Amino acid sequence: MAQRGIREFHGKKMMAKYWYEYFKRLEKYDGKIALIDSKTTLDDLAKQNPWLKKGKLVVKPDQLIGKRGKHNLILLDATFDEAKKWINERMNREITIGKVTDKLSHFLIEPFVPHDKNKEYYVAITSNREGDAIHFSAHGGVDIEEVWDTVVTIQVPILSNIDDIKIKEKLPRDLPEEEKNMVTGFIKGLFKFYADLGYAYLEINPITVTQGGFIPLDMVARLDDAAQFICGRKWGDIEFPAPFGRGLTKEEELIKELDEKSGSSLKLTVLNPKGRVWTMVAGGGASVVYTDTVFDLGFKDELANYGEYSGNPSTDETYQYAKTIIDLMTREKNPKGKILLIGGGIANFTDVAKTFTGIIKALKEYRQKIIDNKVKIYVRRGGPNYQEGLENMKELGKTLGVPIEVFGPEAHMTSIVPMGLAEKARA
Repeated sequence: MAQRGIREFHGKKMMAKYWYEYFKRLEKYDGKIALIDSKTTLDDLAKQNPWLKKGKLVVKPDQLIGKRGKHNLILLDATFDEAKKWINERMNREITIGKVTDKLSHFLIEPFVPHDKNKEYYVAITSNREGDAIHFSAHGGVDIEEVWDTVVTIQVPILSNIDDIKIKEKLPRDLPEEEKNMVTGFIKGLFKFYADLGYAYLEINPITVTQGGFIPLDMVARLDDAAQFICGRKWGDIEFPAPFGRGLTKEEELIKELDEKSGSSLKLTVLNPKGRVWTMVAGGGASVVYTDTVFDLGFKDELANYGEYSGNPSTDETYQYAKTIIDLMTREKNPKGKILLIGGGIANFTDVAKTFTGIIKALKEYRQKIIDNKVKIYVRRGGPNYQEGLENMKELGKTLGVPIEVFGPEAHMTSIVPMGLAEKARA
């Protein structure tokens, strides 16, 4: 499961869209909210959304930035003209939060909700090994960490029914008795929303109480991207933006687009383009194991990339994926040479021979650059047609002009990692 952050705009729009499905007895949250980027003409936006000029507004960046209030990145109780000026002054402006620097590129606007600060609650749902955990406090707001002792946690075991969990009796004692039934109903509805729509993390802080329901003032959400084939229709036209300070490189964007068009999974994150250890790993779980092994052996500063290809990609998709990684690997020479780990577990249904045909095509295409960069290649794979795939890789080793060590399922999955790193250490 990969947890991928979504914009607050999309989380709130989703909640508003399905409100009556999960919160039938509560006053509806109308989801009045607008997303602005550098291409947005604010005056045209106001024509499409008349509410922007009918009341006071809240404005804040919407690009996976935490603690926006503490970083003075929220404008409250503003007119439309004030909001427009505030956004224009900050659009594409570079800011630094902690050690991370990036440009502000997306903002959201929503109605300002006057409310009693004592009616700001905190609610979050997180996934864990045993199931999911619901966290609730009647003391929400920007300083929730400082009052964490007021937060109650309610564990919801795997395969259990939220309606069977005794929520009300576990709520904090300082929550007004007259609100407990409403809070209980909201939490149960929120959990069903979270589960049905494939969330892996959902935090609303604060959420304010109204006479007939709740209004989410601030939201952080992550979806389980493995649930897209089940929940994608409900998600609608959603995007998974890069975290603040982590804009996609041209190559990462290319693989992302390839992944979105494919029924398979193709992922790439460039960690250190000057690194000497490059990986081309089949399987999401295997990619984590290989990365952990490189770290455990003390070579984290040399690890160049992280990613995976899985779900039986076509020969051409694997070729495009391999070509991108090999191109990145051979751009800058290192006198000590480089290591390419082509690894993976024992596949269930991915055709090893088919995917290796794509990898071999890319290796042949970059043959001279691979030689010039003193690349050594280590291969370990198993699964359907693995014998043919490994034999083809061995034959390539005889003609490519670079060392290729090839292993099948008789070798431990990560055995090629210490082999390659031992060579690197001796270089």
